[in-house]
Amino acid sequence: MSSRKIATAAALVAGLAVGAPAAQAQDEVMELNMATPWAGGHWLEFGAQRYAEIVEKVTDGRIKINVFPAGALGPALKVTETVQTGVADVGHAWPGYDWAVDRTAAIFSGWPGGPNPEEFMMWVFNGNGGELWKEWRMEKFGVVAIPCGTPETEIFMHSHKPVTKPEDMQGLKLRTSSAWAEIAPMLGASTVVLPGSEVFSALERGVVDAIEWGGPGGNEQEGFNKIAKYVITPGLHSRAAAHDCIFNKDVWDRISEHDRELLEIAGKTAWFDAYLSYVKLDIEGYKKMKDNPDNEFLTVEPSLIEAVSKASTEWAEEQAKTNEWFKRAYEDQQAFLEDMKLVGEFRFPIGAR
Repeated sequence: MSSRKIATAAALVAGLAVGAPAAQAQDEVMELNMATPWAGGHWLEFGAQRYAEIVEKVTDGRIKINVFPAGALGPALKVTETVQTGVADVGHAWPGYDWAVDRTAAIFSGWPGGPNPEEFMMWVFNGNGGELWKEWRMEKFGVVAIPCGTPETEIFMHSHKPVTKPEDMQGLKLRTSSAWAEIAPMLGASTVVLPGSEVFSALERGVVDAIEWGGPGGNEQEGFNKIAKYVITPGLHSRAAAHDCIFNKDVWDRISEHDRELLEIAGKTAWFDAYLSYVKLDIEGYKKMKDNPDNEFLTVEPSLIEAVSKASTEWAEEQAKTNEWFKRAYEDQQAFLEDMKLVGEFRFPIGAR
C-alpha cells in the first residue's frame, strides 16, 4: 500500500476532519517515490540513490525512497513540476532545468559567474545560500528543498571544433542549458537545450558541434570523448553545479519534525559524499581520456576567460534589474565570493605543490 493510502486510512480511523493532513505515526513506514532527470550514470548513483540510502539508514527505515530514472514518473526536464503536482513525492533535481520559470535558478544550480565546488558548499552551509535556496523554492514552486549534492567543475566542451578564443564561439552549435544557454549566444554561439538521453546522439550525428555535460569521470563513462576529438578545459560555463532533493508540500507536512531534521542531515551528508565520490571518479576518468590517442586536449586562452566573465556579469546584472529574487540571491552570492578571494592569499590552490 502506498504512503498516501496509509495516511488516508489512518485519518479516517482517527476521525480526523476531511482534508486535514495525517501526521506520521511513530512506527509508520513512509514509502516515497522519487523522480529524477537522470537516465542512469553517476548522478543517479552518487546523487539520487545515495540520498535514498542515507535517508533509510538515518530514519531506521521509517522513510524509504524508491528512485526512478528519467521519464518513469514524468518528463526528464520537468522533475519540479512532477513533484509539485504530486505525481512524485520527491524529486532529485537540478534547479537549472527550472530557469525558464525563473532565471534565479541559475544562481542555485551553477553558472559561469558562480562558485567552484568548495565555495558552493561553503555558501550553502556556512553562508546564506542554503536558506535563500529553500525560501526561493517554496515561494516560486511550492516545494520543500534540501540541498543534497554538488557535481564537480565540468569539462568546458567535447567538441568537433577547437574552441579556445572568443572568435571560436562564432557560429558554434552548442548543446547546453540554464544560464549558459543565454550567455553563450552573447559570444556568437547558437545553443540548444537537450535532456541527457539525447546528448550523445546529437554530438555523434553532428546535430551540434559541441556539448557540455559534466566532469571528466561521468563524461568518460558516457563516451563523449570517443566521438569528439577535442576535450576543452577548464569549465568556464560551470565552475560547479548543485542538486536539491525536493519534497511535495503535502508529503512533507505528514513527516514528523524529528524525521524532517534527519532528512536535512541526509542532504548534507549526501552533498559531502557526492563531492568526495566525484573527485575520485574524475581523476580516474581524466586519466583514461588522456590515454586516448584520438583526443586532443585544449586549454582556453585568457581572452576567452575574460570574454565569458564579462558577458556573464552583463547577463546577471540585466536579470537583477527586473527580478527581485535574482537580485537578492546574486548579490548575496557575489558578496560571499568576494570574501573568498582572501582564501587565495593564505592557501595553495588544489593540486598545487
